[in-house]
Amino acid sequence: MTVPSPHSPRPLRPNERILTNEDGGITTPARAPSPVHEFGTLAVHAGSPHDPTTGAVIEPLSLSTTFAQTAVGKPIGLYEYSRSANPNRDNFEDAVAALEHARYALAFASGSATTATILQSLAAGSHVISVSDVYGGTHRYFTKVALAHGVEVTFSPSIELDVEELIREQTKLIWIESPSNPTLSLVDIRNVATVAHRHGILVVVDNTFLSPYVQNPLDHGADIVVHSVTKYINGHSDVVMGVAAFNSDELKERLTFLQNAIGAVPSPFDCWLAHRGLKTLHLRAREASKNALAVAKALEASPNVIAVNYPGLDSHKQRAIAIKQHRDGLGGGMLSFRLKGGHAAAERFCQQTRIFTLAESLGGVESLCEVPSAMTHAGIPKEQREAIGVYDDLVRLSCGVEDADDLRKDVLQALEKAVVGPKISNGVNGVNGVDGPLPRR
Repeated sequence: MTVPSPHSPRPLRPNERILTNEDGGITTPARAPSPVHEFGTLAVHAGSPHDPTTGAVIEPLSLSTTFAQTAVGKPIGLYEYSRSANPNRDNFEDAVAALEHARYALAFASGSATTATILQSLAAGSHVISVSDVYGGTHRYFTKVALAHGVEVTFSPSIELDVEELIREQTKLIWIESPSNPTLSLVDIRNVATVAHRHGILVVVDNTFLSPYVQNPLDHGADIVVHSVTKYINGHSDVVMGVAAFNSDELKERLTFLQNAIGAVPSPFDCWLAHRGLKTLHLRAREASKNALAVAKALEASPNVIAVNYPGLDSHKQRAIAIKQHRDGLGGGMLSFRLKGGHAAAERFCQQTRIFTLAESLGGVESLCEVPSAMTHAGIPKEQREAIGVYDDLVRLSCGVEDADDLRKDVLQALEKAVVGPKISNGVNGVNGVDGPLPRR
């Protein structure tokens, strides 16, 4: 599908080049390949040119909404209007593209705006196949908004087994979360992509839970990888933002047009903050994974826990996929578990933690806990939630970068108060356990 450009073609960024044919004629612009460096080096340096005027090693913040032109249609530099392009957004997009092994990346005002823009690129009457176990906001968009503009979504609890049967003539896209939110189920991306591509269908992978450090879906056959930048990429719980990365020139043209036309773009300051956070992603993701593994092992050994969902554990039913798709077989910083005592015990647990903060979201330097059935996934009907394993007694943890032993001790003491305390007290002071109420943070 060819989409007219909203403006005259912008000049090339510093890291782009013009391809010419044998006669010297100009063909299509292409991003120069990233330098061959390891992840940490790219995280620090990709999209971070030194300021040519001052020599500043950290990019300046460009807040201007518009840019001067020397003549009609001839801007002085690379930019015309900040909704269409901005130096801070360009630099951030370049950095994400490098870390996701992509040619292109586009930033949006939120992860949900990223989802909406991709779905908006589909024509009315299109069909989408999605894993059942997705973020509640994605489920809401698929069932309430996409359907309203004529895009139908079919959910599958076992997409690797069902995908061939679910494909229709109108199927244009397959949506994967791996790991899924909040039960941490995995999908073999290559297996699904192989089937999808035989039918000319695009594969999108939401990589928010792992970040580009732990997993690169494009390397496994995905066509688009999306992130809620709010989480691990930014990593400091102070930016709401999203991004999509891909290699296709056609997708670049189509999604850039929609990015500009819809206008759900992040501010320069948000891009600057997210880029700053990205520079330490490898350090944070490694530490979060180490902490999550320590917590998961402690929970797995506890008699107060029914089940633990964490792809870094050898007991995880899809551990082989994690070893295949994740860097060094890491499990990431997210896990969930079911505890004895039902929903009331799950709530008590989240009220008794001293380090884990009861809050939605994930991927920050601080550890968080929540009860998905009553918080992030409350909008999904109970029977649908339970069909995919989101029970009322499920707790989701986002492990930050605190000391692992402190996090391990915190979950164990909270479990004791949530599950054992009410039994010992025989219903007296049941909410707060035998030790009485704790001061809140």
